[in-house]
Order: sequence, then structure tokens, then C-alpha cells
Amino acid sequence: MARLQPPSLTIYDNPLILSSLALLLFGLLMVASTSVTIATTQFNDPLYYFWRQVAYIIVALVFTVLAMQIPLRWWQTVSVPFLFIGMFMLLLVVIPGIGHEVNGSMRWFNLGFISVQPSEPMKLFMILFVSGYLIRRSHEVQESLSGFMKPMAIVSVITGLLLLEPDYGATVVLFGTVLGMLFLAGVPLRQFVSWIVIVSFALILLMIIAPYRIQRLTSFMNPWADPFDKGFQLVQALIAIGRGEFFGVGLGLSVQKLTYLPEAHTDFLFAILAEEFGLFGVLLVIGLFIFLVYRAFTIALNAERHGMHYAAYIAYGIGLCFGIQTSISMGVNLGLLPTKGLTLPLMSYGGSSMIVNCVMLGFLLRIDYEAKRLKFS
Repeated sequence: MARLQPPSLTIYDNPLILSSLALLLFGLLMVASTSVTIATTQFNDPLYYFWRQVAYIIVALVFTVLAMQIPLRWWQTVSVPFLFIGMFMLLLVVIPGIGHEVNGSMRWFNLGFISVQPSEPMKLFMILFVSGYLIRRSHEVQESLSGFMKPMAIVSVITGLLLLEPDYGATVVLFGTVLGMLFLAGVPLRQFVSWIVIVSFALILLMIIAPYRIQRLTSFMNPWADPFDKGFQLVQALIAIGRGEFFGVGLGLSVQKLTYLPEAHTDFLFAILAEEFGLFGVLLVIGLFIFLVYRAFTIALNAERHGMHYAAYIAYGIGLCFGIQTSISMGVNLGLLPTKGLTLPLMSYGGSSMIVNCVMLGFLLRIDYEAKRLKFS
């Protein structure tokens, strides 16, 4: 009997490609809209950030295509070296004179044409490492506490480096992603409960050492109590969202982006989107992200059914990473979570995040391709 060949149109996951392109294009439109005022003020060029974002997307798509060509087994062999490279970068970035400080945080390497944020590739490196660990130590992970504690010890070291920057948003995303991957790998629930207790005590200790963190964590609960200082960003974001109502004020007609809301093209892009496109635009974007995460988990389940466990864990990790970061970014804009420096994946302005997020999509497409090739072989 002749071997079946996969149809040419289903070599890759077309729904994932289309939904991702929709988010990229919508994000590019919003970057152009939200950055006009600040770009004109800083560079006398209203499309300065727009053209840079176009360049980032082009570079990101090139890396995506490259990621789609590399077999997953190669990534499994280099996951540990890449993890140490990522940790070394996190260590370098907090050294004065090497790292670039912005708004009191040392998170970037300034290379002139682009600022590289090591915490972004670290998310992917950690997913690759944990996926390999779960394959090598599957029985230990499911049956003993040491199997759970070993990866968490490594995550604790990495999050310690992130807190030196400080980058609380990346810390939460990294912790949440790894915990989710371990849970899906079959770690007993009691170990999660014990770890949550440990983390809770650690957070309380951090608050006692630095009381200003308590104010930052609680100011989002009533930003109107100090609308011109600690609650300023959130107040402006909520005003933007409230002005949007059902269908928005129209593309480019936002008032809050006119120097009222800081970081409108990065951390608070979602608030301006809500102002200009209203509840309709918000639900559309949320729906696209939900579909993206759904496709990631569908690809993971399909890979698992074909015995591709390493690929499945990578897909689970990427789906969790997208879901957690998107939820936190939107939650901050809506006043449901404390303010953190987290961009909206595939939409907010930024080179490092755009490249890494697109590479993650490349991994999902590669996993889907290898699973289909195995099915039809």
C-alpha cells in the first residue's frame, strides 16, 4: 500500500498562522496610533516607532522561518547550554556599565539599533530546558519531591537574577509557566501547595524588607486615592478604557495617548486599543489570544498522542507562557493586577519580545509539522 502524503495546505497549522498574523497586523496598527505623539515629541517623526516595529517584525519572521526548519531533537541537545547562556546574560545585564538603565530598571543591553532584553529569550530557554528535564526525569518528577525541587531551584536562581533588575513581570511569567509544565507532567498536587506556601512567605519577607513594595502592590486596589502619583498610570488607563464604551472613539482619536498615559505603545497599548475600538475590539483581541493558546495546547496534545513528549512539553510551555503573559498584561491595564512592566505579546512595541514571541510560534509550527509528518509516514 502506498504511503499517504499530507495535503500541501495542511503541512503547517494554518489557523495558528492566520490568528498570529491578525494579532501582528492589529498590533502594528496600534503601535502606529499610540506612538504618534511621543515619536513626534522625541524624534520629530510621527512614524518613528511604527517603522522600527515593522523592522522588528521582519526580523522576527525571518527567525520564525529558521525555527521552523530546525529539528526538535537538536534543541533537546542544546537546551542546557542555552539555559546557562541565558543566565549569564541575566547576570551581565545588572552590571553597571554593561546593562542599560531605563526608569530605574537594568533590563536591557543597548546595541544602538536595538535594545536586547535578556529576560525575553530566557523564557524560551527555560521552556526548552524544563521540557528536556521532564523527559529525562519523568519518574522522579512524578514520584519524588526531589524531581520537583530540582527545576524549581534553577527557576529560583533565575528569578533571583530577574529581581535584581528588577523585572517582576517576567518573574511571575517564568514561575507560572514552569509550575504549569510540572503540573501537566504529573507532579503531585501536595508539592504545589507546599511550594505556594514557600513563595508566599518569600513575598511577605520581601515586603517587610522593602515596604515600598506593599504600596506598589496595593495602590492598584484604589488608584484614585493618589491619582497624580502612585495611581497615575492606572487612572489614565481606566479613563481610556471607559471612554471606549462599546465601539470606541475611532482609530487615531484617543485622547489618553496624548502624553496622558505613559508607555502607551508598550505596557498600556491594550488600554488605548480599548479606547479606540471599544468593547468590540477588546473582545476581538481576547478571542484571538484565546484561540492562539487553544491551538498551542491542541498541537501539544496531538504531539503527545504520537509519542513526541519533548515536543508536547515545549508546546504546553509556550501556550502557558502566552496565556500567562497576556492575562497579566490585560489584567494590569484593567486594574485587576498590580502594575508590572509587561508587554502584550505580538502587539506591543519592542524588538526582543517580538522576536522571541515569533520564534515561539515557529516552534509550534515545527511541532505540528513533525507530528503530521510522523502521522503520514
